[in-house]
Amino acid sequence: MLTPFSWIYGSVMAVRNWMFDNNILPQEEFDIPIVSVGNLTVGGTGKTPHTEYIVEMLAMEYNTAVLSRGYKRKTKGFILANSNSTPDSVGDEPLQIYHKFGYRVKVAVCEDRRKGIRELIRQFPNLELIVLDDAFQHRYVKPKVSVLLMDYNRPLYNDRLLPLGRLRESPHQINRADMVIVTKCPNDITPLDFRLVQKNLDLMSFQKLYFSRYTYGGLLPVFPDDEPYQASLGELTKNDTVLLLSGIANPRGFVRHFRNYPFKKNVCHFPDHHNFTREDLENIKKKFDTLPGERKIILTTEKDAVRLAYNPYFPTKLKQITYFMPIAVKMINGLECSDFISDLKKEIDSPAD
Repeated sequence: MLTPFSWIYGSVMAVRNWMFDNNILPQEEFDIPIVSVGNLTVGGTGKTPHTEYIVEMLAMEYNTAVLSRGYKRKTKGFILANSNSTPDSVGDEPLQIYHKFGYRVKVAVCEDRRKGIRELIRQFPNLELIVLDDAFQHRYVKPKVSVLLMDYNRPLYNDRLLPLGRLRESPHQINRADMVIVTKCPNDITPLDFRLVQKNLDLMSFQKLYFSRYTYGGLLPVFPDDEPYQASLGELTKNDTVLLLSGIANPRGFVRHFRNYPFKKNVCHFPDHHNFTREDLENIKKKFDTLPGERKIILTTEKDAVRLAYNPYFPTKLKQITYFMPIAVKMINGLECSDFISDLKKEIDSPAD
């Protein structure tokens, strides 16, 4: 049963989409290909890791830029990320992308996507591709290719509109996507699971369906300049304790990854994109100090590591034992075993409609 808010919200979004579909609200196209990466839900589908995956693969062949709105930054307007950028100036996710690819990819933020695209093209006229992060709802830009992400653990067809569920708009809007990736798939996914997802999504004939999961790297220090202790998860035993610290939309996958390790786990979770205050960090230290264990470390997410590394209140005594695990996207064999990047390049290089 819909709440009054859900009904009003859904109606407003439906009218807005109808106006775009019927050219009452304008969509702007650009002379270079635009790839939009986004979702229909509020957080937690893996937009940033998949954006990074796409950028890493495509930047080898195209002169590429990434444009984001820079969620929760404390600045306005168009800003090009550089070596002096911080989470406050460009946002944590764009800064994470810049740290990984800034040597070969331009990374910028702008709350007005059209203005941001124009400025990137003006400053870098030799650009060949722009990837828009979290842009499925930003319909004033008409992308060459629209990539939609769906969390395997929370499929659109079992979800509901806000506030009863996590849907930003009707699941029928999936029909606007050119390519759909089902993310965060379990290691034991079966051919039957693939077929059930395909049946329930009921995509249009022109849409292609893919599946992905995360892979995790080894421990890396959040504060590499503070002489961190060398640590490995494989060395930790049942006598050791790990404080799992996160501020992301859906921490269940992060926590679940460590369930088979023998060490004790203690979870400390904050809201998505949380700005850790002095009080937060003092409480984290107090909690950490009371934990049992012969050895104790703090393990956080890659996105949280970006914010914590720039936080002036982070306790000095904890810096040497605070780590993160980088994550990467791995595309897995689905129904047709098709190559996502190869298909994406074909869409990018195809003649304009």
